[in-house]
Amino acid sequence: MDASEFRKRGKEMVDYVADYLEGIEDRQVYPDVEPGYLRPLIPTTAPQEPEAFEDIIKDIDKIIMPGVTHWHSPYFFAYFPTASSYPAMLADMLCGAIGCIGFSWAASPACTELETVMMDWLGKMLELPESFLARNAGEGGGVIQGSASEATLVALLAARTKVTHRLQAAFPELTRATIMGKLVAYSSDQAHSSVERAGLIGGVTLRAIPSDGNFSMRASALQEAVDQDKAAGLIPFFVVVTLGTTSCCSFDNLLELGPICNREDMWLHIDAAYAGSAFICPEFRHLLNGVEFADSFNFNPHKWLLVNFDCSAMWVKNRTDLTGAFKLDPLYLQHNHQDSGLITDYRHWQIPLGRRFRSLKMWFVFRMYGVKGLQAHIRKHVQLAHEFESLLRQDPRFEICAEVILGLVCFRLKGSNHLNEALLQRINSAKKIHLVPCHLRDKLVLRFAICSRKVESSHVRLAWAHIRELAGSVLAAEKA
Repeated sequence: MDASEFRKRGKEMVDYVADYLEGIEDRQVYPDVEPGYLRPLIPTTAPQEPEAFEDIIKDIDKIIMPGVTHWHSPYFFAYFPTASSYPAMLADMLCGAIGCIGFSWAASPACTELETVMMDWLGKMLELPESFLARNAGEGGGVIQGSASEATLVALLAARTKVTHRLQAAFPELTRATIMGKLVAYSSDQAHSSVERAGLIGGVTLRAIPSDGNFSMRASALQEAVDQDKAAGLIPFFVVVTLGTTSCCSFDNLLELGPICNREDMWLHIDAAYAGSAFICPEFRHLLNGVEFADSFNFNPHKWLLVNFDCSAMWVKNRTDLTGAFKLDPLYLQHNHQDSGLITDYRHWQIPLGRRFRSLKMWFVFRMYGVKGLQAHIRKHVQLAHEFESLLRQDPRFEICAEVILGLVCFRLKGSNHLNEALLQRINSAKKIHLVPCHLRDKLVLRFAICSRKVESSHVRLAWAHIRELAGSVLAAEKA
């Protein structure tokens, strides 16, 4: 493909993408295929000779699209949003064209410097404390990770290194292995499974703290666990506070938990993967109160802030906590400016070496939507969630299982888990809308998340009518 054909096919692809997204409402949200459907539809080996672009596009419609779950459909209410916008897609095209691998400033100065500035822009939108901003050679700063899972792991590994160095300086007789065997991390029993996975990868014990009646981790429960572990000769060192849990969008009590973490010298990491986007709205900013106690904070613009995956924003108060854990400087990665104090080599802030020019997506989206446009997007989703909540409250057959704060509604039919499993099975088998469940204590609960950029009140009301109809048939079958 030469430049001339690229121009032609590029325009065709933009039209294809625009047509797909503009017509996505008419597509069945969840596919009909069974596992293994794709392999028989394509050759067993790559072609020896080049194939025509037209044939590839035909196979997209024939082979790929039948197996796609349409996350951007206005009838997709599962998981959480995955952000998408035309400005972000255009920036992704440019990112792919530039194709730099931005592991250091010298590898592509614009890639590094735009990321630093964009993370400061976003930090200011969130009203983060100045200590988290890079500014001009500040001690803190932000970095784009691939996911919240990566951010949690990076924070845990940095905390592990920091406490190990501190203890070995105070007690030279302690070996690294001895310290590692005593380290304990903590999170709510409502925390995302990636927190547990970070503990597994990091080789430390993770303690799940029982949450209260609002599915929130509280200070008394954390302090009790810390005291017990210290009495047993263990070393508490790391706490994950979740703001907007995956199951029900509950919020750990940051204002209570923060002082404990600071007093006990435990690294405090805030995981606000979904909810963090809402904090750009003044009416939701109070949900982040207490962030000043944190050592690191992370949320995903690629969930709810119209920046396509992957773009997970992470800030730290002290950048040397990260570079102290991950910094290695082989000669082939060194450059003349690395010790100037004016730049960042992001390879020292993350697990992988390579990284894409992801800040372009933020730059395009922030400029083309503006803060007010982004706020309007968040507010619309929250309003639609409350609309669905009000519809639920009008039907005595249903119960709402957690407070509706942002764009997620957790609900169920009053009755057994078996009854709700049957309802969920009918909903997802009909494939008009798509939902996923969760467990809250001993109850199976259905999650209704407002996800699509294109979702409107009409889609929510059609989804509710569909759910009500299927609930009637489930209840009738139960009585029969």
